Amino acid sequence: MNVHVLVDNNSFIDRYFLAEPGFSVLIEDEGCRILFDTGYSDAFIRNSQKMGVDIRHLDFLALSHSHMDHTWGLDPLIRYYTEMRFAGISCAKPTLVAHSQTFVSVIDDTVGELGSLLSEEKVAKHFHMHLTDTPLWLTDRLVFLGQIPRRNDFESSLRFGRKEGSDEDDWVIEDSALAYKSAHGLVVVTGCSHAGICNIIAYAMEVCNDSRIFDVLGGLHLQKPSPRQLQGTLDYIKGVKVVQMHACHCTDLESKIALARVVASKEVGVGLSLHY
Repeated sequence: MNVHVLVDNNSFIDRYFLAEPGFSVLIEDEGCRILFDTGYSDAFIRNSQKMGVDIRHLDFLALSHSHMDHTWGLDPLIRYYTEMRFAGISCAKPTLVAHSQTFVSVIDDTVGELGSLLSEEKVAKHFHMHLTDTPLWLTDRLVFLGQIPRRNDFESSLRFGRKEGSDEDDWVIEDSALAYKSAHGLVVVTGCSHAGICNIIAYAMEVCNDSRIFDVLGGLHLQKPSPRQLQGTLDYIKGVKVVQMHACHCTDLESKIALARVVASKEVGVGLSLHY
């Protein structure tokens, strides 16, 4: 499996890509091409062009959850495909994979819309749709995990806005991730980890029937975490013997420093390509 980081909060030095508070990666496995999240803008498209990475012939577009920094690139992607077709340039019509609540509007009283700007009905005009709350294997070794069980008592304590039709603050129940079965153990690719990175890892091990965790790439939603959450995360990561981590996006500096004490922590930025 090859993974190319198209959007992150940071870009590598001397690599002149665009960075933004968001996340998007292109995954290639067994001849299958999967775009995981689209970031906040068209930055992932512009970066893919600079990197020489083809996003015109995708098999799947998988979304980790509904929030703006992961789905607002959908509109530029649809525009990009439309413009290519006007120019007579071929583009695939990928299957969009996401949790069933990904396209439910999420409103914050101060900010406004936090979720997808496009409705499920609009998106379905441009992609084949496969909304699922249960695991879905995209290749023989790569799985979309669906809804993550939230079993520990130190993660997933933050709520964000309210979903349309609900009077309660939103738990982001749609938050999901990918897991890849490599020869060295599982590689977990996560967008924001609202479900809790430890919950995600535990479920990936269960779905894939493998207790070895080789790498974790993505946002861990450790932004000024409570001491209890941070310590619980550190203890879990150390306990399951994660080999290495590429923590990025919504992981603050203090959390990265703390993680580096218990696991080999690697630098991440737009332009990074990894091979497993």
